[in-house]
Amino acid sequence: MANWIPYPLTLTGETVELISLEKNHFAELDTLAKDKRIWEFSLSDNTDSVVMLEVLNLALIEREDGNQYPFAIFHKQHKKLIGSTRFLEIEPKHRKLEIGATWLHPTYWATEVNLECKLLLLTYCFETLKTARVQLRADENNVRSRKAIAKIGAQFEGILRNDLIRDNGTNRNSAYFGMIDKEWSEKKQKLTDLYNAKKKLTL
Repeated sequence: MANWIPYPLTLTGETVELISLEKNHFAELDTLAKDKRIWEFSLSDNTDSVVMLEVLNLALIEREDGNQYPFAIFHKQHKKLIGSTRFLEIEPKHRKLEIGATWLHPTYWATEVNLECKLLLLTYCFETLKTARVQLRADENNVRSRKAIAKIGAQFEGILRNDLIRDNGTNRNSAYFGMIDKEWSEKKQKLTDLYNAKKKLTL
């Protein structure tokens, strides 16, 4: 059975392109990942090159298996990679998946980049894949990520206790958010407006 999401896939916006993750992206992403601020609430410390390369290699394996679809985030004006994002928990039978594992170099925090990434991903989900549901989640204590998820219009659905286990053996509670197909038209317009407003501010 063919995977739900075809490979290769590029999602193109005004500011960024989301391009299928490849091995030739690894070195550039590994260099970007050295800022510890990125991984404060992550399951692993990806400033360690060995850990980072394991994470990236596993993402390619998971893509082959149809469980995930990882992207590198390419900034069109700056002509360089600035982070990564992916589809996770892909369940075509139930027409649902998760958007997650998103990270950006801190230079691009609080810019239009995350808004456009989510706009591109959600548009693909609801308009091409015809998903019924898209979920997002964040560490319960990651206030910045939770605010960013809420800002794109995803609805807070609750806290799952002991949802994940970090590499150091501690448990992580996760805040879950969701968006469903019948909400998309309204959410898309609001997200587009937010992107355009933020882009004007960061020009």
